Amino acid sequence: MSTTTAPPAPAPATSGRAPRAGDDPVDLRSDTVTRPTAAMRRAIAEAVVGDDVYGEDTTTAALERRVADLLGHEAGLFVPTGSMGNVLGVATLVAPGQELLCDSLAHVVRAELGAHAALAGVTTRTWPSQRDGGPVGLVDVDAVTAMMTPDAGPYLVSTAAVAVENTHNFGGGTVTPLPVLQELREQTRAAGVAVHLDGARLWNAAVADGLGLAGLAGYGAVADTVSVCLSKGLGAPVGSVLVGSAERMARARTLRKRMGGGMRQTGVLAAAGLHALDHHVDRLAEDHARARRLAEACAQARPGCVDPAVVRSNIVVLDVDDAPGLAAAAAAAGVRVSALGPRVLRLVTHLDVDDADVGRAAEVLAGLLAPDGGRTA
Repeated sequence: MSTTTAPPAPAPATSGRAPRAGDDPVDLRSDTVTRPTAAMRRAIAEAVVGDDVYGEDTTTAALERRVADLLGHEAGLFVPTGSMGNVLGVATLVAPGQELLCDSLAHVVRAELGAHAALAGVTTRTWPSQRDGGPVGLVDVDAVTAMMTPDAGPYLVSTAAVAVENTHNFGGGTVTPLPVLQELREQTRAAGVAVHLDGARLWNAAVADGLGLAGLAGYGAVADTVSVCLSKGLGAPVGSVLVGSAERMARARTLRKRMGGGMRQTGVLAAAGLHALDHHVDRLAEDHARARRLAEACAQARPGCVDPAVVRSNIVVLDVDDAPGLAAAAAAAGVRVSALGPRVLRLVTHLDVDDADVGRAAEVLAGLLAPDGGRTA
């Protein structure tokens, strides 16, 4: 196939989600379970491809350029997973033996299997994810700056970078406002400390804050490296994009190859990402509204299990007594949710969940949470 022609024009959007059998369960475990729409599949099928390791996949190059431009950075790098994007981004900022500061519930320390230490020799230290009973996962600038110890000398570990996550997965999709991140950036720059932004769901943050794609450059300006995911709310099957300076992305490209992430005809994956950027960003507001609807139904059935007022994006976290048991009961009733611990139940709305699905899920969950629902929550 040609490697010199430009990528095809965006495929037209279609209404509706990917086909699903009528008796399939409502899957709220994660927004990673989405399947490509018919229009996205056409974009994949028609993608112009080449060997990306040789730098010849023009569709992948177009995606990297577009995401870098959206975030106001010099260059981008397509990677197979958000975890790899985070590891590569941090590795370009933190030398082996130096320190990364992050939230105690951050994905980089909770859900990447120690990759930063195992693969890049990075030490991590965390600040509390919750302060004074407030929302979980919001960045506390004072707490972060109080922990920073750059140039700590020959006996202590020196802080090289801070990682922030927006929206915050384990915090229930909390959105740290852009002005807070800008304040953090001022403090870290003054101290000579870099910033990595885990923006797996940054698209959701931008929509929740009313900024949309046009406002992404503001988020990009608060960090030296940013990783954004295409296979969550945007509905692409695979991939994330890491952005930063041209020099850092050149180094990240080398590290990606070392970690086994160099792929060949990636245009079939990049085409899905380009389609998602054209058609699936603004609709994230629908996911947010459905998440609030779920939160309200659950809170009405069992007051105190969630505060609907803090649900600003597509994730709802419930505080229950027996999360695994409740998840099993919900699954038996045709609603899949994630138990993230003995007391934490997570619900995530996405492209493949419509209003009817949310109504069905709300009815099932409210029934299980209610005092007379046959369970204790």
